Amino acid sequence: QVQLVESGGGLVQAGGSLRLSCAASGRTFSSYAMVWFRQAPGKEREFVATFNSIGTTTYYADSVKGRFTISRDNAKNTVYLQMNSLKPEDTAVYYCAAGHALSTRQADFGSWGQGTQVTVSS
Repeated sequence: QVQLVESGGGLVQAGGSLRLSCAASGRTFSSYAMVWFRQAPGKEREFVATFNSIGTTTYYADSVKGRFTISRDNAKNTVYLQMNSLKPEDTAVYYCAAGHALSTRQADFGSWGQGTQVTVSS
């Protein structure tokens, strides 16, 4: 398994931007599909964005499409989530996860980070 640590969360005003990072340990990072989920207070965890191990295929939730961009740097063992035009409804704890196949389902990802809080004020 791979160990994951998220960072980059914080408080931002609506319309602002944040970039989340997910640093991974392990020599096989480049073989994993990576995903971002988020969980708002009182709500279930939801899919945000994902791509395959080589970054050629990406999927985004409709709610973030056009505003968020997922990327990876395999040389740095890091995945990023660039979030622009943030809205109060983007407030949540954001989690990255690693899996062996491209998917939008939580059950398909076996390694998870601890999460980073993103708060968007109106």
